[in-house]
Amino acid sequence: MGKRDKEDEAELWARVTGSAAPLKQRNRVSVSLAPAKPPRLLKKQPPSPQPTPMQSKPAPRPRPTASAVTLDRQTSRQLEKGRLAVEARLDLHGLRQRDALAQLRTFLKSAQARDLRHVLVITGKGTEQTTSKSFYAGEERGVLRQAVPRWLAEPDFASLVVSFSAAPRRLGGEGALYVRLRRLRAAR
Repeated sequence: MGKRDKEDEAELWARVTGSAAPLKQRNRVSVSLAPAKPPRLLKKQPPSPQPTPMQSKPAPRPRPTASAVTLDRQTSRQLEKGRLAVEARLDLHGLRQRDALAQLRTFLKSAQARDLRHVLVITGKGTEQTTSKSFYAGEERGVLRQAVPRWLAEPDFASLVVSFSAAPRRLGGEGALYVRLRRLRAAR
């Protein structure tokens, strides 16, 4: 905004306030219109020295991540038909999120330590509606069904989980997940 614009605005404001009539004498507010002072210019600061370029560290190797992709076709079919056994199950029905997360982590670590490869995690279908029981527990139903896949995909679980997918209808459908575990590396 230039100096000319400010002068035009001041002139326009003077015309508007000059043509306005007060409503009542007792509520009248006096306004003094003084010309605006030009802003003070700041003194120029000397340019700051350029930072020296730091040697970049090599990028860390990416940690393995679990994927929500469906298990490979052969494994999925074998699990669905019962030819490949689900080696362990964890039912998280009725648990709060923090309790469910703790049990899930403990369960998966234990299953990996026992060299299990395929486990079933039951979250329950739930609904998006709040029931009186879940309302008083402080959480809506269906929260675990959404949270567990998100947890399994986090870096914390990457050392445990290879992949996961929804279980077939007979084992819980949308309310259960097949989880394929990583093999535990032997200490060298």
